[in-house]
Amino acid sequence: MRSIDLARRSGVALKRALVAQQIQRVTRTRHYSSAPSLLPPTNEKLYNKYSEVRRVLGAQRLTLAEKILYSHLDNVEESLLANTNGGRDVRGKANLKLNPDRVNMQDASAQMALLQFMACKLPQTAIPASIHCDHLIVGEHGAAEDLSAGIKVNQEVFDFLESAAKKYGLDFWPPGAGIIHQTVLENYAVPGLMMLGTDSHSPNAGGLSTITIGVGGADAVEALVGAPWELKAPKILGVRLTGKLSGWVSPKDVILHLAGLLTVRGGTGFIVEYFGPGVETLSCTGMATACNMGAEIGATTSIFPYTEASRRYLQSTGRDQASRDAALLQNFPGAGSSEDAYFKFKADEGAEYDQVIEINLSELEPHINGPFTPDLSTPLSKFKETVQEQKWPEKLSAGLIGSCTNSSYEDMTRCESIVKAAEEAGLKPAADFYITPGSEQIRATLDRDGALETFTGAGGIVLSNACGPCIGQWKRQDGVEKGTPNAILTSYNRNFRGRNDGNPDTMNFLASPEIVTAMSFAGTTTFNPMTDSLTTPDGKEFRFPAPSGLEGPKTPFDAGVDSLKSLRQGPNPKLDVAISPTSDRLALLEPFEQFPLSDLSGLRVLVKITGKCTTDTISAAGPWLKYKGHLPNISANTLNTAVNAATGEVNVAYDLDGSKYTIPGLALKWKEEHRPWLVVAEHNYGEGSAREHAALQPRYLGARIIVCKSFARIHETNLKKQGVVPLTLADEADYDKIDAGDEVATVGLYDMLKNGGKGEVSLRVTKETGEEFLVKTKHAVSEDHAEFILAGSALNLLSKRSQV
Repeated sequence: MRSIDLARRSGVALKRALVAQQIQRVTRTRHYSSAPSLLPPTNEKLYNKYSEVRRVLGAQRLTLAEKILYSHLDNVEESLLANTNGGRDVRGKANLKLNPDRVNMQDASAQMALLQFMACKLPQTAIPASIHCDHLIVGEHGAAEDLSAGIKVNQEVFDFLESAAKKYGLDFWPPGAGIIHQTVLENYAVPGLMMLGTDSHSPNAGGLSTITIGVGGADAVEALVGAPWELKAPKILGVRLTGKLSGWVSPKDVILHLAGLLTVRGGTGFIVEYFGPGVETLSCTGMATACNMGAEIGATTSIFPYTEASRRYLQSTGRDQASRDAALLQNFPGAGSSEDAYFKFKADEGAEYDQVIEINLSELEPHINGPFTPDLSTPLSKFKETVQEQKWPEKLSAGLIGSCTNSSYEDMTRCESIVKAAEEAGLKPAADFYITPGSEQIRATLDRDGALETFTGAGGIVLSNACGPCIGQWKRQDGVEKGTPNAILTSYNRNFRGRNDGNPDTMNFLASPEIVTAMSFAGTTTFNPMTDSLTTPDGKEFRFPAPSGLEGPKTPFDAGVDSLKSLRQGPNPKLDVAISPTSDRLALLEPFEQFPLSDLSGLRVLVKITGKCTTDTISAAGPWLKYKGHLPNISANTLNTAVNAATGEVNVAYDLDGSKYTIPGLALKWKEEHRPWLVVAEHNYGEGSAREHAALQPRYLGARIIVCKSFARIHETNLKKQGVVPLTLADEADYDKIDAGDEVATVGLYDMLKNGGKGEVSLRVTKETGEEFLVKTKHAVSEDHAEFILAGSALNLLSKRSQV
């Protein structure tokens, strides 16, 4: 062993020496003030900033997430040394001002982001960006028919997005090109990059060692105009993987299990960083799956080290140069002679995590999560028993595989092996079976290699390369009507009540695509493909073999249809953006009013909400997606599935005289009466999507404050960006003291905002009886956030600055 270790060390030393010689040959004829231009611009910037980080923090051990995140700071010393005990207490305390490398936007959220960017009146974006048309295609009959119908119905929106892309120089991926996260992984994600994405599942790219954070449109606009983007320095949750997956267990089961351990808010304020020997056994797309669903535990983002699988994926997707660049950077000597002088895409030896969870992949079993929440995790071996105990439906009405979480070549070929085995036994799916490829590249390659023919031959329906049923764009063809209890199994990432088909009684159980596929043949939720058998048409007993698939195609990926490739061009300021003044789909934004020069008074509690209140609750998707670019129209869905704490009614609020309204109906009435309002809610308010409409709509209708027990990270930031003040109850018991209709005034809020976020805020609550009491609150308003709120919104401030 000692001789092997010495040989390994000698090999590393020789490799470094060769790299150093190469650099010396180049530097004989060139002079460099920082990193030699032997590195590509992105890695050169990373290298230079990393050198600053090491100078400021010294020999402090860093995790991979910290290396990449801190190496994108606008001002390293200012962010890492202000109020951090000399840089020793950065996590959870420092306000990091970051310069992302690029922004990626899906079509539903891109509309509002672009409308906000347009208000800044700049000729082009400060950093590269892309638009992906993936949310507006309804899954119904099949790919070709659905895509054609989707384009026809949404042509106005697609024309707007394409014209904006041409005017400002953005990449435009047309409808049918693929789901944003799969497309980003295939084309834009490279190790060391920092990206923002206007979708909560943007961290999918963490499977390729990027820092990718889901944000709202206002955050995206900050980056697009070149302003530093602020983030409270996350803590780091380490997930140590050991062992190796086998049989029916897949990377999806890692995150399904982790969600069960941590709950939907256990990762709030954390970056999840995977490490350990088990990491080396996973495929790149498998790692991306785990990162994708980190959103379901509230994590800021998730990330894996760069591995041999990462290198193979870059090469298989036609990015050999990116793999060479990553290798060069990791062996590029910096200042000094220690290991810290090299930027390695892994944590430093001795780096500490705020919390560590260990998962032995060899002992892990498949999990099924749900219904109605992604953290209700049940091992497959106990699922039948749980279904029967809970009286969940035993009949499976549909199985759906694919989505941005699980639509890789590996996922699909493993499912193909299951379908082939069943086909040879004469079996067909007993439940409706839907397949959603993640991108045109995946679809075309699966088609070329015969996988799609296998699925359709079994009776499966291949949907368009789009989000479809996962985001609520699903028109069911099986006669299951709203109000009918039923069960579906999906390989999706989120399963809130009513999310997929608008039916609040549809129970969506999340599982790996392999488990979904096998159980679709059984047609029942009580079937365990690892232990149970099915009866074939000729009366024999059939048991599924363990799934097997390929990490990637044996020959290069097929790029697919030319018309579905990205439109890339430089900015053309002479072009006009296509918006009709009479449109009911798109509307230019009017600025919100500034914060008054005093504390707020005369506010009324519009509604007190009980239970889970997600961004789906606050701003439903599905058919409402068509109004994403029209704030007045989409505001009609605000909180329309929220549960009134006083009465238990859904979407019911009562005016001060006792008159009954829908929640958005009463909000609009109070807006027209110039009566500002607030909402009182429970834990993890705004859980789920990065959907900034969940902040824009209440603001448009007159909300000034949201008070709750705790917030989801993205939504709390979105509220501040739109000028709504998010406050958490210092004593959660005070939730029981406040009721709908109560009058509320703030105490100390204006002073706190004028002091850049410093100071305490209380609420003076006046009951109908005249009784008054003070409620103490907590807040996470930074100096920048205070400026946004005082200005009325981040957009007001950014547009003013951009025009100076």
